[in-house]
Amino acid sequence: MKWTDINDIAVALAEHHPEVDPLTVNFVDLMRLTQALPGFADDAKRCGEKILEAIQQAWIDERD
Repeated sequence: MKWTDINDIAVALAEHHPEVDPLTVNFVDLMRLTQALPGFADDAKRCGEKILEAIQQAWIDERD
């Protein structure tokens, strides 16, 4: 996975962290959680606030 795989990341976060409320995750932690996902391999420099916002929103949608 790469940073642009927003929906895949959201699904993986929901599966690997069902106990976490994505509304309470700050962007630093979201970046860390994403980078720790199995199969994730992308440079942290390619990630920005807009990508993290999109991941967080997709995770919220996936959870609902």
